[in-house]
Amino acid sequence: MSYIYTGNSRSFLRISFNLRATLFILKISMAEKKEIVNLLDEIADFLEFHSENPFKISAFRNGSNTIRKLNDDINELVNSGELKKVKGIGKGIYAVIEEYCSHGFSTALDELKKDIPDSLAELFQIRGLGPKKISLLFNQEKIKSIDDLKTACNENKLLSVKGFGEKIQQKILEEIGQIEENRNYLLIHFAERESGKIKILFDELPVIKKYEFTGEIRRTKEVYSSLEVVILVESDKVDELLSSLKEKIALDVISGEILKSNTAVKLPLTIYLVHSENDFTARLFETTGSEEFLTKLGYASNKFRSDNEEEIFSKMNAQYTAPEMREKDFFSISNKELQIPSDLTNEQLKGFLHFHTTYSDGLNSVEEMVSSAIKLGYDYFAVCDHSKTAAYANGLSEHRILKQRGEIVDINSRTRWRLLQGIESDILTNGELDYPEEILQEFQFVVASVHSNFSLSEEEMTRRIVKAIENPFTDVLGHPTGRLLLHRAPYKHNIKKIIDACSRNQVALEINAHPNRLDLDWRNIFYAREQGCLFSINADAHSLDNILLTKYGVAIARKGGIQTKEVINCFDYKTFVKFLNRKVTRKVERYE
Repeated sequence: MSYIYTGNSRSFLRISFNLRATLFILKISMAEKKEIVNLLDEIADFLEFHSENPFKISAFRNGSNTIRKLNDDINELVNSGELKKVKGIGKGIYAVIEEYCSHGFSTALDELKKDIPDSLAELFQIRGLGPKKISLLFNQEKIKSIDDLKTACNENKLLSVKGFGEKIQQKILEEIGQIEENRNYLLIHFAERESGKIKILFDELPVIKKYEFTGEIRRTKEVYSSLEVVILVESDKVDELLSSLKEKIALDVISGEILKSNTAVKLPLTIYLVHSENDFTARLFETTGSEEFLTKLGYASNKFRSDNEEEIFSKMNAQYTAPEMREKDFFSISNKELQIPSDLTNEQLKGFLHFHTTYSDGLNSVEEMVSSAIKLGYDYFAVCDHSKTAAYANGLSEHRILKQRGEIVDINSRTRWRLLQGIESDILTNGELDYPEEILQEFQFVVASVHSNFSLSEEEMTRRIVKAIENPFTDVLGHPTGRLLLHRAPYKHNIKKIIDACSRNQVALEINAHPNRLDLDWRNIFYAREQGCLFSINADAHSLDNILLTKYGVAIARKGGIQTKEVINCFDYKTFVKFLNRKVTRKVERYE
């Protein structure tokens, strides 16, 4: 399975045409900010599809950007009427938002889609196909779905359409292939949202004695194809449970004590019913998987019963393995010490590193980001805005570096915060970082990342990254493989050579916690640990909401068995400063 592209962030709203029914069934009337952003963007897209007034289209796009930058809860702003006062939110847009927050759907969007087949929405997932091109394909070539588009490309029909050529047609075919491969998967935060809907449902049913999610979600996969839950219910209460569930969701299969629903949420749902604590634990163990892990472990179904998993492992004369590590790769680890379950928790992260602000492409100021991180228990901080080569992200020129540095000095003097000025420096094609040494030496923390020229050969890309790692000012290698889950494959590289270089040069490997990345891949963590590498778990936050993303990085680190002592931002501040000065002397205020 390769994790490539299934569309932009709005595809979830477009694909799930049963969203309104789902929200109604689960009695959820509150909306998340991201849903509103996606809704307004989608309305703008369909307005453009219909060649509506450009000013109206711009109003919805601007409204989306305005909502994206808000820090307050969108539901509270709607309920209080304060959203009406926000610049960029006119009466029409406010009415759309209010309706969606209250009822979970948009009449305006439904009206725009009225004469359009649902399958057409799939085309918006394809990069390079904007609303105008989709409208052209729909009206001129009668293309109504991805299948229609695929057929048209294979028959070279797009070559006669204005604005399309052979290269574009081939690119579209590649995109379609990627979408077809990954269309049934969700990223971790979307899967978490869907499991949250199920949790709301189950928490309302007193007949359920207890339940726990199992399968992929218990193993902390990066992407998800299903949700599975084990429910403990008394045997004489099963009919009552079934009756209650049928009032809330459609059960497509009821087979013995296994229930299935394909429409309750955006992933197929399987429910396992058990009637005793021992059966609950055994069923949880079996369904956690993975199948390859259980096979290599030599586990035979229903062979062992216990009220705790540790005892099941013991009865099999096997070492206890944490749920997140139960993958086939576990048995390839030669160093048994690396099989020990991780001791890492979210609370053990002391340093909030690698975050972006309004100085580059972040949505919040330096002070806003740090203030929020402090409330979550962080002790020291390193702002890492984009560097000058990242013009698309408003990267920092030398002049703006000095301006930000002055603000940080002022903030530290007023607050006594432990706030460092770092940078996410672009790794150029030749392996150099994009600032000269005299600039780099003034930063207190440097994350080196690849953001361009992804199509190099494996040898060229590996040489490029290794050279950046060897730069004495590099502290962390950012998102080491460059992948975007369900969007972009890793660039070609030799990960072992890159890890070896990090080990030799005392450069930490980032575990980028953003759900789109989760990079370093957990499968490479074991080798990195064998080489004595350190890690840095970073949210790569671009907004206040993003600060919470570190939990996904911790989850992936745990999947690789990482211990607290191996994570640089689990160090106390004094030890972290010592790490920063391991190769070069940094001007770091201690504020002990």
